Amino acid sequence: MERAIDKLEPFQRAISKAHLAAAGVAVDSLENPDKPLIAIANSWNEVCPGHEPLKKLAEEVKKGVLEAGGEPIEFNTIGMCDGIAQGHAGMRYCLPHREIIADSCEAMIVGEGCFDGVVYLGSCDKIIPAMLMAAARIDLPAALVTCGPCYDEIKPSESKALRARFLAGEATERDVIEGTLRYYTGPGVCPFLGTANTMGCLTEGLGMMLPNGALWPSSTSQRRFSARQTGAAVVDLVRRGIKPSDIMTQAAIDNTVKLLASIGGSLNALIHLPALAAELGLECTWAQVAEITSKTPVICNVVPNGDISCVNLYKAGGIPAVLQTISGDLDTSVMTVTGKTLAENLETSVLRCDRSVIRTQDDPASVANGIQVLYGNLAPEGALVKTSAVPAEQHVWSGTAMVFDSEEEAFEAYNAHAIKPGTGVIIRYEGPKGGPGMKELHRVTEIMKGIPDSAVITDGRFSGASGGLSVGYLCPEAFDGAPIALVENGDKINIDLTKNLIEVEVSDEELARRKQGWKPVIHENGGHLLARYAKQVSSAKTGAVIG
Repeated sequence: MERAIDKLEPFQRAISKAHLAAAGVAVDSLENPDKPLIAIANSWNEVCPGHEPLKKLAEEVKKGVLEAGGEPIEFNTIGMCDGIAQGHAGMRYCLPHREIIADSCEAMIVGEGCFDGVVYLGSCDKIIPAMLMAAARIDLPAALVTCGPCYDEIKPSESKALRARFLAGEATERDVIEGTLRYYTGPGVCPFLGTANTMGCLTEGLGMMLPNGALWPSSTSQRRFSARQTGAAVVDLVRRGIKPSDIMTQAAIDNTVKLLASIGGSLNALIHLPALAAELGLECTWAQVAEITSKTPVICNVVPNGDISCVNLYKAGGIPAVLQTISGDLDTSVMTVTGKTLAENLETSVLRCDRSVIRTQDDPASVANGIQVLYGNLAPEGALVKTSAVPAEQHVWSGTAMVFDSEEEAFEAYNAHAIKPGTGVIIRYEGPKGGPGMKELHRVTEIMKGIPDSAVITDGRFSGASGGLSVGYLCPEAFDGAPIALVENGDKINIDLTKNLIEVEVSDEELARRKQGWKPVIHENGGHLLARYAKQVSSAKTGAVIG
């Protein structure tokens, strides 16, 4: 086996090996042509609860690499916590930092030019997609490891009830902190089916993670064993020449969309999957997603689709059991990081399947359209809604627009008790360019649940845990002069999920008249990073990628 480092010009090869040896890599390993050099790209930090365990898991990965005859070499990248960044201007950095992570992995791995394979460690909303994008872009044999969800001690509804009491002035800050720690019991991925767990599940579905790798709980022996096995698996992939492009094919992407629809996963997947597909030279458009989701039932009742957590889904059989349940709709011939096909994996990885958690597709409780793409004069290029989390009585809705040019303005109106029942809260200039950074408006969706018969409509995005009638990701965004930029207070808004429709009752002629006097709202961006991002980023429907 010829290693990457051994392909270097002879003198540079010697110098490169000397530098690695100076950093602590054994000279004998560097001189052994049968020892592939495996990069450990780790987003460990002490800020994000989903990343705190990754330092120890990286040690397990290294053991697996060594046991399989490889040599592990670790480096770090960053990882933000969306939960900490919620509800303030810092959220503008969360989506852009996906690109920073992917770029930093490319810079380290391609720039050093000495690695044969990679194990990527990351756990949360933007970090997992960034690692997948890096794996696709670099195309060295690779696999992903996350830390898994933390155990919960109370139901999600109990945690939500505590937050509602705080918003009503009936609980203290200390009550919220201590009560939340009964749901987020320690380091690990937040236990609901938000973007972090959604992307972990989709990574397993893509074949870029070992079976059960998404939902083995944090701080368990299974989680450590899985990390160790992943290290060994990547060494095997190097020796067999199996690359991410052999695994993340169009068929695998299509399988992943079906998995997303089946579990009722996060809408944010519909900016991450198109971005990943672009790295691979493939397609994952909203139109393709809509065609799949309209026919694919939601078979899991994990929050926000029900009142159980991802730990319950793990106990019910996890993603292998879900994949087996929907296998008739999948291409199971696709390759995975085990070196086996999905079909072969499912023969050995499904240990149990609790049908009270993972229903069959023909169960009357399983309904298609967990995720919908809406169109109309308010979103000519599409908007997204998580239908499985919308009350049935709001599937057809009309209300009066109340317009805000930022999340902060909406909070001010809420605190002033100015938002009345039946209001369509329009929050604009929060898209990729207009934000800039496309903030996640989860806190807004939480407070709006307390206002009867209301809706949130935005060119920003939502958390995977958002519920209620929350329509986001509107394309084009307000900053580009789209119809959402022209809505005025008092306009009537109609949303009909039965017809995939979102519209404002304003004539084309009136919208054209309003456009004549329109000027974009320019937000203070706080620094050079966001200014650059705003100039280069594409629309949400194409993945909000940097051109």
